[in-house]
Amino acid sequence: MFRTMTIPVIDIFAGPGGLGEGFSAFESDDSPKPFHVKLSIEKDVSAFETLKLRSFYRQFPRGEAPKIYYDVLRQRIPAAALPGHLKGSQTLFNCWKAAEEEALHAELGSSEPTHEMIGRRIVQALGDTRSPWVLIGGPPCQAYSVVGRARNRGNRGYRIEKDQRSSLYREYLRIIADHWPAVFVMENVKGMLSATVQNANIFDQIIEDLKSPLAAFGHEKRIKPSQRYRIVPLVRRGASLLNDTYNPTDFIVPCERFGIPQMRHRVILVGIREDLGDIGLPALEPANAPVVNDVIGDLPKLRSGLSRRRSSERYVQLEDSADLWIQAITDRTLGKQSTGRRWLKSLSNGHGSEVNDEIRRVVGALSAPAEDRGAEFIPYSGTPAESNPLHWWYCDPRLGGVCNHMTRGHMESDLARYLFATCYARVYGTSPKLHEFPADLLPAHHNASSGDFNDRFRVQVGEQPSTTIVSHISKDGHYFIHPDPEQCRSLTVREAARLQTFPDNYYFCGPRTAQYVQVGNAVPPLLARQIAGCVWALLKEAGKV
Repeated sequence: MFRTMTIPVIDIFAGPGGLGEGFSAFESDDSPKPFHVKLSIEKDVSAFETLKLRSFYRQFPRGEAPKIYYDVLRQRIPAAALPGHLKGSQTLFNCWKAAEEEALHAELGSSEPTHEMIGRRIVQALGDTRSPWVLIGGPPCQAYSVVGRARNRGNRGYRIEKDQRSSLYREYLRIIADHWPAVFVMENVKGMLSATVQNANIFDQIIEDLKSPLAAFGHEKRIKPSQRYRIVPLVRRGASLLNDTYNPTDFIVPCERFGIPQMRHRVILVGIREDLGDIGLPALEPANAPVVNDVIGDLPKLRSGLSRRRSSERYVQLEDSADLWIQAITDRTLGKQSTGRRWLKSLSNGHGSEVNDEIRRVVGALSAPAEDRGAEFIPYSGTPAESNPLHWWYCDPRLGGVCNHMTRGHMESDLARYLFATCYARVYGTSPKLHEFPADLLPAHHNASSGDFNDRFRVQVGEQPSTTIVSHISKDGHYFIHPDPEQCRSLTVREAARLQTFPDNYYFCGPRTAQYVQVGNAVPPLLARQIAGCVWALLKEAGKV
């Protein structure tokens, strides 16, 4: 007999909803879908629209979403026009209104009235706050990240303590102090472990604040067990901080060790309210990670586009077509232009001869893919290959195609770099460093030989999990080159979403740049689903469900 009780979940700094999707998708033997996302809060308008549309999908049992949802994904109805199309059905329109209640467009930390409004919405969403509930979310982390700190050092007068992004965890902390969830899950970058403010380690202070939120805000008197938390990791089995002994690296979750096709390492803190008792948090179960080719290899093949070419001191916009794309690659490799031949000829002997042979084979066989550069929706009879170990998770047979699968345009000179890098990776099983590129392919900027950006052009090697998908994928594709040299391009939004383990029927709203940002900022939903399982087991052992 299934239990009917559900655990409310509040998702703040939600992004496109990766954490919330994982909690919503978790199923237990004794309770189908025990977690229910009651409120998702996000400031970015495109991510908010994504949250709202996905919330509408989740109003229905799995496999029973209405046809009109798929009409949006297939581009037959604009997402913005969906509410108007639902008014003919009171049932469907009520489901849309419920989705609008679940998704909130607001910026935490922007003002006191906004904080108060968010507090009211949380109380409204939770209803009976005596029931156990879970807070999830990842405060923006750019100020803590190693890359972000390197960039900020170049900004004269920059101080991390004055960067609003460095204190947004206190907005998370304030929600805890105001509403006391039974459990919270907070995700952030590894860089927070080494970040400092005025020579003090930020992570140590965050741990202390999260253990006693009232004390963090200067309210130390008469703190009860229901107002204190144990902060525990997900990786080291049975670990707790009851004796204030921990290794900060215990909180790093290496995603590829838990079945995620991506070498994404993030800090994840789980807070357990002390009145739940001294109960250990089950650890994540290790699982082999699928590799890139397993996960994206069955998606329709596409070509990159032609964007521009540098001519003297300016850029010239190029016409784009499949024939011109093939011609541009051919000219840069086998063509009569001296620069085109020279770099390839430099590979003809010794270490580079196999790469030379592979490049010549690929260029000689280039053809236009059937789907050209793709689209926001490609009708497609194929489904994720059953050899794909995550077929069960990605596949929706009702979709009838692929969403968010459209390529970018690349500079003509970068096409040759992508071709070299992918062929090198195919031959040697690793992405080449910049110093391994032929001299004539090096980009014309001073950093090319400095060593600071030695992996400036990074191929996602087909027989390995991918590197970390980050929001920078929205800027250019150089760090996210598709492993197939015959496609000669960077990853599409859908391919990045697959590596982040978003199901294929998860549609990302907004312009393509905004879609990339959403995917890069998300927590992999399949990892979140596993975290939800750990939290569910904890609440069961505590007798709260």
